[in-house]
Amino acid sequence: MTFTIIIDTARRLSLGVSAISLALAGPAFAQEEVAPAPAAEATVASPALWKVADEDTTIWLFGTVHALPTTIEWYRGPIATALGGSDTLVTEIEMTPATATTMQQIVMTKAILPDGQTLRGLLDDDQRAAYEAAMTKLELPVAAFDRFEPWYGAMTLAMLPLLKQGYSLDAGAEQVLEAQAGETIGRGALETVEEQLELFDGLPQDAQVEFLMETVDGIDDIKEMLDAMVAEWAEGDADALADLMNEGMDDPVLAERLLYARNANWAQWIDERLEAPGTVFVAVGAGHLAGENSVQEKLEDLGIETERVQ
Repeated sequence: MTFTIIIDTARRLSLGVSAISLALAGPAFAQEEVAPAPAAEATVASPALWKVADEDTTIWLFGTVHALPTTIEWYRGPIATALGGSDTLVTEIEMTPATATTMQQIVMTKAILPDGQTLRGLLDDDQRAAYEAAMTKLELPVAAFDRFEPWYGAMTLAMLPLLKQGYSLDAGAEQVLEAQAGETIGRGALETVEEQLELFDGLPQDAQVEFLMETVDGIDDIKEMLDAMVAEWAEGDADALADLMNEGMDDPVLAERLLYARNANWAQWIDERLEAPGTVFVAVGAGHLAGENSVQEKLEDLGIETERVQ
């Protein structure tokens, strides 16, 4: 079995395949002071927005990016209007400030290796040398993640180069939406932290090690890859974004587990939510709203039309 799709998922965490990257980020980067990137000119973006509606219910669908350059201005126009007129903000997992600490505690519990094991101890000599070289390149102590399982090391290593080169978790779409929603808009979630963590924590240990080493090998390419994806996201080009997202997704079993089954579950949630009146702003990773087997396609399978608004 190939684990390319998992590796690509790690590199694309910020694009929103898994919102758990935000919960992971706090504990990982508390150990490292990330220097701010040089100031750059602001870029005005128009990411895609869709609407599902019946006679008394409106559900907005917006694809998020979990970390973004601070120079991208996207919260405006139809997106700001849609959230401002919504009763509820629904994200993949609960993203309120009050739950952030709880999420990090759960992550830390799940990600810790059993006593007597270390992450580097799971690697052979060549793997350990490559891993330690990557940690040194990122200016991290080589033992920084020794107590953590390989999937955690892979996911955090995929994020750090981005934060060192101008991306910010505070500028990520969920954080902006959460701040803009304030206290007047209700909150909801499509999944639990435990459900998202199990996507990775449930992998066999040898698969986790392969996941880690592929991330290590691609550490220099992460920012270039995400830059290209964010450019398409900012343009609102869902088709081009899908093409980039689908590169390397050659394992149908894992694609089903990480993306397609979840998209079907969320489409079912939307179908059921249409039975109650109100306006809901649903913000999920942009990868779930692009390409084949997207949430929109799953809605179409249920006979529900999705309208592109922006």
